[in-house]
Amino acid sequence: MTWKIEISDACIGSGMCAAIEPDEFELESGYARATSGSVEPRESYLDAADSCPVSAITVIDAQTGAELGPR
Repeated sequence: MTWKIEISDACIGSGMCAAIEPDEFELESGYARATSGSVEPRESYLDAADSCPVSAITVIDAQTGAELGPR
């Protein structure tokens, strides 16, 4: 199983995602960026999506297209 991580233009650069999952999220020019976009499932990616104050992070099952997060 593979997940895709997408970050929308709604991002305000709070940095919550990078604090929770620094291996996948980083701040670039004041906004969050997913470093790989396609990842092996990990609960912390869902936690990062849940913590975003503007719900800018979406976690998607790459096989089915189902939206997994934010929850």
